Amino acid sequence: MRRHLVVLLAVAPLLLAGCSLWPAAAADAPTWHVLDARPAVAAPARGEWVLGVSVPSAAPGVDSAAMVYVQTGHAVDHYATHRWVDTPARMLAPLLTRTLEDTGSFRAVVPVATAARVDLRLDTELVRLRQNFLARPSRVEITLRAQLVDVAARKALATRYVEVTQHASSDDAPGGVAAANAAVARALAQVAAFCVDASADFRPRAP
Repeated sequence: MRRHLVVLLAVAPLLLAGCSLWPAAAADAPTWHVLDARPAVAAPARGEWVLGVSVPSAAPGVDSAAMVYVQTGHAVDHYATHRWVDTPARMLAPLLTRTLEDTGSFRAVVPVATAARVDLRLDTELVRLRQNFLARPSRVEITLRAQLVDVAARKALATRYVEVTQHASSDDAPGGVAAANAAVARALAQVAAFCVDASADFRPRAP
């Protein structure tokens, strides 16, 4: 009995030390965030063209799930315990498709990865998405490059850079996430308007 008691007293501190690790691990666990903006867009008469939407590509620096910020010069950093659930470029793909559907300007809007035949294709690149602390309050900056392509003719009809700046409500990651969603909503609306305008005079090449 005495031997068992000695062993128990020796093991107890180790068990307590092991338990004390759990709160620290939980404190270091990342908080995950999403881009889920849905802008209000005009809905003119439905068009006759099928628009394919490519998954946006991403420039270096915004091609991961890290939440990027700058606070000194050209130095780029990212939050240690706040991350996107996916890369921002991949999260933009369904948002672009849904926003373009909401315009009502196309017979159909489909992901390019589907087998559907498309008349036009929207290619986009996420050039910048970051929270800028060089001024206060901080602001989120997003830059998208959008290009509308005539698929049959294999040529670009129009290209546009969309740049949006949105002030954050607080100088931290949650404030940056809210500002990012507001900025994305504005950028999506501008990309949708660009597609509607650029496709207005589109006529497919005769077979």
